[in-house]
Amino acid sequence: MRLRPPDLLRRLIHALHEHGRDGRPAETAIASRRIMLVGSPNVGKSVIFNHLTGRYAVVSNYPGTTVEVSRGHARVGDALVEVIDSPGSYSLAPLSEDERVTQRLLMEEPLDLVVHVADAKSLRRMLPLTFQLIEAGRPLVLDVNMIDEAERAGLTLDAQALAEDLGLPVAATAATSGLGMDEFEVLLGGETPKPSSFRVEYPQAIESAAAQIARLLRADYGIAHRAVALLLLQRDESAWEMVTQRDPEAVIEIEGLVSGVERARPPSYDIAVARHQAADRIVRRALVRRPMPARRSLRQLLGDLGMHPLAGIPVLAAVLYFGLYLFVGRLGAGVLVDWLDGKLFGEYINPPVEAFVNRLLPWPMVAALFVGEYGLFTLGLRYAIAIVLPLVGAFFLMFALLEDSGYLPRLALLVDRIFKRIGLSGRAVIPIVLGLGCDTMATLVTRVLQTRRERVIATFLLALAVPCSAQLGVILGLLSGHPLGMAIWVGVVAGVFLLSGFLAAQLLPGESARFYLEIPPMRWPSLKNVVTKTLARLRWYAAEVIPIFLLASVVIWIGQITRIFQLVLTALRPAVNLIGLPDAAADAFLFGFFRRDYGAARIFDVHAGGAVSGVPLVVAMVTITLFVPCVAQFLVMVRERGLRSAVAVGAIILPFAFGVGYLLHLVLTTFAVQV
Repeated sequence: MRLRPPDLLRRLIHALHEHGRDGRPAETAIASRRIMLVGSPNVGKSVIFNHLTGRYAVVSNYPGTTVEVSRGHARVGDALVEVIDSPGSYSLAPLSEDERVTQRLLMEEPLDLVVHVADAKSLRRMLPLTFQLIEAGRPLVLDVNMIDEAERAGLTLDAQALAEDLGLPVAATAATSGLGMDEFEVLLGGETPKPSSFRVEYPQAIESAAAQIARLLRADYGIAHRAVALLLLQRDESAWEMVTQRDPEAVIEIEGLVSGVERARPPSYDIAVARHQAADRIVRRALVRRPMPARRSLRQLLGDLGMHPLAGIPVLAAVLYFGLYLFVGRLGAGVLVDWLDGKLFGEYINPPVEAFVNRLLPWPMVAALFVGEYGLFTLGLRYAIAIVLPLVGAFFLMFALLEDSGYLPRLALLVDRIFKRIGLSGRAVIPIVLGLGCDTMATLVTRVLQTRRERVIATFLLALAVPCSAQLGVILGLLSGHPLGMAIWVGVVAGVFLLSGFLAAQLLPGESARFYLEIPPMRWPSLKNVVTKTLARLRWYAAEVIPIFLLASVVIWIGQITRIFQLVLTALRPAVNLIGLPDAAADAFLFGFFRRDYGAARIFDVHAGGAVSGVPLVVAMVTITLFVPCVAQFLVMVRERGLRSAVAVGAIILPFAFGVGYLLHLVLTTFAVQV
């Protein structure tokens, strides 16, 4: 494969950074700077990161957390720099785990430069974070991004006036189109900015207490002592914990100073008011608003409809029908899976591989580990690549389109009121919607939720009542000819989702998550951004999920050779009979644990043989949907929530699924419902 010059240069730079010119560590081979991008969600921070680093980026969890931090290398001028993309943050006084990680990065990383990426349209709301970064004392550059959208909204940025008022370098960019990015890179590669002399003036009591607290601090906190003092005055838990460890002798006196200021009212209120007043003064000079015609564009109209309490419902229905049912279900689960699984693997790949392994390993039991019905290759790898990959690939592509268009924040706002009833916030719509593509991936994405309580509830609901696209495709195929049966299935599963969430919210201790979200304008999706996001998620799928499918194949192989599965099937048959299904359906539930769509597909086979139809078919589809999560999702639950939580979820769901199936069978047969 021939490389274009830019690709060749990036590879050379990457290799040089990893190994150095003479085999020494990169730090001794090239003087490298470290830059961190900071900013609220939906300001284009990741687009700028990708522009700078290209494809040489590593995503990993920040130590001690489940929050992902991206790191990459970029050539800026003559320097090779490391770029860190911090989690989205509204403030350095954190309310979420994402914001706590950003605070720790700022305080613990040896940074040469901090870049605050702000949305030009919402500059007034962005500037309080700029003030906090100035107070932190780190070298700072402000990048006012999305100036193209600001122009369309009738706003013109005076970057020079903004730079003069703040006393720091300011860039104006539209990262998606590359506008202003050359000038921005010049700022990154230039001299390190001097500390800004800008200062937010707080009420006298707060200024006096902050000055006294700063004098009491002796340890190094990575940021200015005045910034630490302001965090302590806001009762930031992370700052208090750090000071207790590093300056324990000063804690009692600091507590007295903070308590003294709190007698009037919480200092956090006065601090926030002072920052917003300062932002108002600066924005009045830096942003010029011109009159705009009253007529709304099509995108604005769609954006308003998407989050309207009533009009938003048909918009959501259209998105689900065209995006989920037709694109993911028909194209992904139908056309792509049929070709990859039936044609590519079924006719061209599997036969020669099976023949080769059987010749190499003449022992049937050993060969079955690799190419048997549930072998590493014929089940694990084939299932991951030929069946699930096209499904999640189609879903990732659709999700990226919705994400880039600005629809997802509107959907989050639309469902927030309902989700609050089940212990979640509108932010949880992201993992829940992703669960309709792949529950395993969605369980990992619950990391974006703010509180542990919210993450546990979302994980439980994903395991219980959110069918993945592979399972959903089979269920839709079975019930599409039975409109009443389909309505019953949708009603029961949706009812279980809402009722279970409501009960979990009542039983689990902890505060409800706060919900605040920047609503970006509706945009026509950028093909480059959509492809980049889709490929990044597919790389994640390959790295995170494919090994789990291979592990599942090994577990199934062990279960077969030890005959444990026969014992499990014997134990399952009475429960299966209780909900009106024949013995032949028992293996659908057992192997459905290893492959969610296999359970539904096994019911399809039993139905095709005439053993299950009508009411039992609907009951079977409801029960198989609510049945325990697949082994891949279970293993991710163990990794994310711990073994005890994962086992507890499985122990609750197993009897619950059969209990709902039994009650549904009882009701439908009692009232002689014909489906």
